[in-house]
Amino acid sequence: MSKQINPSEYEVIVIGSGIGGLVAGSLLARYGKRVVVCESHTIPGGAAHSFSRQGFEFDSGPSFYCGLSDRHSLNPLRQVLDVLGETVPAVAYDPMGHYHFPEGTFPVYGNVDRYREAIAQITPQGAAELARLEKRLLGLYDALRGIPTLALRADFNLVPVLLGRYLPALFKLLPQLGAVQSSVADLMRDLHDPWLRRLIDLECFLLSGLKAEGTIAPEVAFMFGERTRSVIDYPIGGSGAIVQALVRGLQQWGGTLRLGTHVEQILVEAGKAVGVRLRNGEILKATIIISNATIWDTYNHLLKPDALPATYRQTALATPAVDSFMHLHLGIRADGLEHLTGHHVVLHEAKQDITVPGNTCMISIPSVWDATLAPPGHHVVHAYTLELYTDWQRDGDYAERKQARAEPLFRALEKVIPDLRSRIVLELIGTPLTHARYLRRHQGTYGPAIAAGQGMFPSTQTPIPDLYRVGDSTMPGIGVPAVAASGILCANSLVKPWQTEELLKVLKRVRQ
Repeated sequence: MSKQINPSEYEVIVIGSGIGGLVAGSLLARYGKRVVVCESHTIPGGAAHSFSRQGFEFDSGPSFYCGLSDRHSLNPLRQVLDVLGETVPAVAYDPMGHYHFPEGTFPVYGNVDRYREAIAQITPQGAAELARLEKRLLGLYDALRGIPTLALRADFNLVPVLLGRYLPALFKLLPQLGAVQSSVADLMRDLHDPWLRRLIDLECFLLSGLKAEGTIAPEVAFMFGERTRSVIDYPIGGSGAIVQALVRGLQQWGGTLRLGTHVEQILVEAGKAVGVRLRNGEILKATIIISNATIWDTYNHLLKPDALPATYRQTALATPAVDSFMHLHLGIRADGLEHLTGHHVVLHEAKQDITVPGNTCMISIPSVWDATLAPPGHHVVHAYTLELYTDWQRDGDYAERKQARAEPLFRALEKVIPDLRSRIVLELIGTPLTHARYLRRHQGTYGPAIAAGQGMFPSTQTPIPDLYRVGDSTMPGIGVPAVAASGILCANSLVKPWQTEELLKVLKRVRQ
């Protein structure tokens, strides 16, 4: 028999404790709402959670951050932490990483002068052309920085807010409107150096899962501006430290986090979202429901098919998805690796497209910056590459296939640590099935593959009154800053503009 909960116990139910859900929930708690975040996993954080094995602390997903230790950063996540009264200590570093191409290794700097100098060693023409692209990206970044993300919302109240408080910033943004709606490829039409074009394609791919022609310019402008004008840093304690800071903020302001609480269905009555039913039969009621699940999981599993207009549902479920991943988490001996750096990207075959599964491998070794993530004398390693979900099923060959499909990751790591295999003390291999199981993501996907010029990420609003969505399948898209922004847009849309204005005053005081 279902257990009924007093409908007045909560005002807001958030389904999922990914960054988007935690930001929306913690901000709404900060605004005075009674909030509960329901997380199916026993660990909060969604795709950004951390997990421990044998003394090694692993990031499950994101490993690259900017602006955590800069109080003037535009990073939406940093803005949220500031108004929650939370901090995440971080270690700054530069170069941000090394790209290992078949023709050689290339350092990537946040400092634009050093970045250009490094490129000039390979292609002077490319360095000159990069200077032109830099100017365009930083011009767009500077235009966007006049309006803090914390001021934004996803309803019609945004217009008077912008006109009343940010009119000078809007005028500054006007000359950049063309760039705002462009792809990165549109900004580099007069860039002809093939090495540079491949480099920009790679950087776009690392950010969005798409190459330059499919990646929207503001996304790259933000990241390029932050790593150039702010600081590249890594949170002490890994991505889990960010999650814990958001959880503390949620709880400090009266919100509740329930782990191991699987939401089975969003309840809709008289056309409105009114609550959720948990797997154990418990029913929670609230006036606002926010789903941090993907667009496919929300509309295909959490809602009954007839809850949405048929055409809308069909179109939403047809949203293209970026492939899933193979993951390799290793604990290794660190002796003799004193000069190891933390981020690496390996491209195996120059003639093969960078998006081919197994060809581009991403590597993070965060114990380079935070030794507490591994036992003394050891490093923690996370490597990953794209992988098709449709190729996988749990059968008698599963273990053998896992090992074979992880081989490109091992070979990539050997470009950085030649004797890697003899150093391994702990080995964990994850497949798209692992990704789908633990993160409860449709086919273990990285997120929507909505290419620039071929559609926009959906709003946080849905056709069902009182049901909202946050996360990487909503505006503004993929990546930690973007999903944090989606949580801000959603939370601000559910309160009065004057309440947001009060938070902006708090942000200003914190940053003085």
